[in-house]
Amino acid sequence: MQPYIHTVQYYETDRMGITHHSNYIRWMEEARVDFLRQIGWGLEKLEEIGVVSPVVGIDCKFRLTTTFAEKISIVLRVTKFTGPRFKLSYVMANEAGKTVFEANSEHCFTDENGRIVRLDKRFPEFAGVLASLVTQE
Repeated sequence: MQPYIHTVQYYETDRMGITHHSNYIRWMEEARVDFLRQIGWGLEKLEEIGVVSPVVGIDCKFRLTTTFAEKISIVLRVTKFTGPRFKLSYVMANEAGKTVFEANSEHCFTDENGRIVRLDKRFPEFAGVLASLVTQE
């Protein structure tokens, strides 16, 4: 997996020139979308087969501030997969390699009507890919 690189935009900063805290959650989503694309299961493909993966939980820690034009590297890992749910970890680092933000997000799989989907039963190929990527937290 290639890290996702986000360049901090001016509009993402506050009056003090610091990235507003809400943007890190958006960057997590950008990295997740990129991750799914990299493993061959982009959001377009998931929507075609009728699967969505809503967020059911997030926890995060802010380590250092970021500012306009910084390039932030986001490394994403799958830390848990149970069939209907999965958990991702994110480590964001600045160009000096210092960690600026750490987080976890939990997602479930549902159909378009919001019913839980056991990915391992309905889409074993995708389940196999996710299961093969699980690493310890």
